[in-house]
Amino acid sequence: MSNLQAVLKQYWGYDQFRPVQEEAIRSVLEGNDTLLLLPTGGGKSICFQVPVMTMEGVCIVVTPLIALMKDQVEQLKRRDISAAAIHSGMNRHEIDITLDNCIHGQTKFLYVSPERLRTEIMIERTKQMKVCLLAVDEAHCISAWGYDFRPSYLLISEFRLLIPKVPVMALTATATEQVQIDIIDKLEMKPVRVFRQSFARANLSYSTFLEENKERKLLQILKNVPGTAIVYVRTRKRTKELADWLTKQGLRAAGYNAGLPFKERSDRQTAWLKNQVRVVVATNAFGMGIDKPDVRAVVHFDLPDNLEAYYQEAGRAGRDEKKAFAVALFNKIDLEDLAENVEKKYPAMDVLRRVYQSLANYYKIHVGGGEFSAYDFDIQNFTGTFGLIVNETHYALKLLEEEGFIQLSENFNNPARLHFEVDNRQLYDFQIRNPEFDTFVKLLLRIYGGELFTEYVRISESELAQIYFVPELEILKKLSFLKERGIADYEPRRDKPQLTFLTPRYDAALLPLNVFEIERRRERDRQKARAVIQYASNKNRCRTILLLEYFNEMDGKDCGVCDVCLKNKKNEPRPEIDEELGNQILHYLKSFGAVTPRALSQIFENVAEKPFLQTLRYLIDEEIINYDQVGKLTLNSKYHS
Repeated sequence: MSNLQAVLKQYWGYDQFRPVQEEAIRSVLEGNDTLLLLPTGGGKSICFQVPVMTMEGVCIVVTPLIALMKDQVEQLKRRDISAAAIHSGMNRHEIDITLDNCIHGQTKFLYVSPERLRTEIMIERTKQMKVCLLAVDEAHCISAWGYDFRPSYLLISEFRLLIPKVPVMALTATATEQVQIDIIDKLEMKPVRVFRQSFARANLSYSTFLEENKERKLLQILKNVPGTAIVYVRTRKRTKELADWLTKQGLRAAGYNAGLPFKERSDRQTAWLKNQVRVVVATNAFGMGIDKPDVRAVVHFDLPDNLEAYYQEAGRAGRDEKKAFAVALFNKIDLEDLAENVEKKYPAMDVLRRVYQSLANYYKIHVGGGEFSAYDFDIQNFTGTFGLIVNETHYALKLLEEEGFIQLSENFNNPARLHFEVDNRQLYDFQIRNPEFDTFVKLLLRIYGGELFTEYVRISESELAQIYFVPELEILKKLSFLKERGIADYEPRRDKPQLTFLTPRYDAALLPLNVFEIERRRERDRQKARAVIQYASNKNRCRTILLLEYFNEMDGKDCGVCDVCLKNKKNEPRPEIDEELGNQILHYLKSFGAVTPRALSQIFENVAEKPFLQTLRYLIDEEIINYDQVGKLTLNSKYHS
């Protein structure tokens, strides 16, 4: 077993790499800039995490979403790998300690947003770190032709000047040829090696249905396809309405959206992961970073804005490589709405300036101030205060985010955190002087350990209350007292959407909006909407082929399992088969069990090759016989009796 395989086995429990993974890892270890394109669920993270575990130093990971950062950090910690993240929910002291731990070699992975790269503290501390790799996740965000453009990604090439000899690995699940060119250019990757895995998913059957009664069709699909499912809708309101309706039809369903309280979101997600809930009806806030391999169906009840998002969301089905279904439902009004939604996403410039000015007034931020300041955000209260239209304001905020002025974290949860500001001796002195706190301090140390002295540790006030046999309010008072006396820094839990100003506040009249670039993105989104409409309306070409061509993979073959391929197969004249031969094959499999195709052909060596293959193909197509996990032919269980 190679050193890389040993690391893979030790930390991730896998015996072998998937196709492309090992080649990409070796490219990084050879010091090459590397662009990796793997489909959703293809194991991108392993490609930068495994090599770092064989290198000396810390890997800086740039990723756009706080939720993804936290998920990755927690996954690494569960594998006993030291990891940390810096995000807008942290105070300066906490950031200070986190960066110090990276300098002193106590952290292997540091997750940051692209905006964080330009801060003075990040720049100065990076100069003192031994950085072994720069990983840029969701790298399509660097391209104006990507589906989730973040202008702050353009800062990464400047940041690379601090670590000129450190290779960069850029990773994405969805990138057209134009986006790939942009990634290589904007990250100044040279020399660069590009690795990609086919976007074809042999086990995933794509279908679209033009339906006036989408609810009835959805119910039919969920009844015909057993197992867990995700249903994607466009609005928060519809998550509840559709989940309630499915529940009334006898299905275990739950709605999920970023507007729910954190505990409710977490409980619903956990119930689904444990198969206590079968169907989650969700906005696209659901699914990122969730590793559930046995999802059997992903249904788009509402069409997404682009095929990149569709491919990513549909790709959450069948990660266990068993048969799964990706279905899009639509009617004629949906197609009209898709085109109209593009125009709604781009409010007039005066609307953008008014919303920006209102934000500054709302949080009382003076011109030149407020950089990286984060605030709780309630859109209903905000729009009501300034007489703004909610829907228009929502899109204005998104556009201000795309322009790099603000960051809006809707799906936000920051657990309570604690860090001792004193050393062991000073803490002991405090316990002697305050005996009523002695058992409480000992409890904290017993539960959370010595890490309380070196970093901010996530704590749960409610769990502490249960263990300490007191009301939660009493725990809050004790933690606040420790903070007031300078013994510990206590950050209470925050569970509201967070709005962060990424730049010093501008005079709204002078807000440097890139009007030309915004118009270019509007035209890009129009093209992407047209591609979705063409995909949904297509009746003649294999859907996998359409998706592959969209991502510039031109050598794909008909999948044979999408709705179009199945329709075409039905219309083909069926070759004549030898019914007696078919019965003999079935009798053999029933009597002797699984056998390889080669061995079966040898058993029936007296039969001419063409009729044998035609009969065998018919039995496989009709799913009377199947391939098992090791490639042997076996009789379908329902034909055993």
